[in-house]
Amino acid sequence: MACFCYILKCADGTLYTGWTVNVEKRVAQHNKGLGARYTRMRLPVKLVYVEEQPDKKTAMKRERAIKALPRKKKMQLFM
Repeated sequence: MACFCYILKCADGTLYTGWTVNVEKRVAQHNKGLGARYTRMRLPVKLVYVEEQPDKKTAMKRERAIKALPRKKKMQLFM
């Protein structure tokens, strides 16, 4: 089953990185305050980057790699 890594831009300008099997549903959850604790206090969020991965393990590994990048490098992914 395909999975996706994604980056959200929060209302305060910060970035949030996660993974999911359904991007649209997950973004909607974040915007309803049902997502991660980090995004609940920074609504609304906007999807700025999506990257398809072949499976959950690969998606989680890529999520960690993206989270380890400095902000400037993350922004280069979608600018």
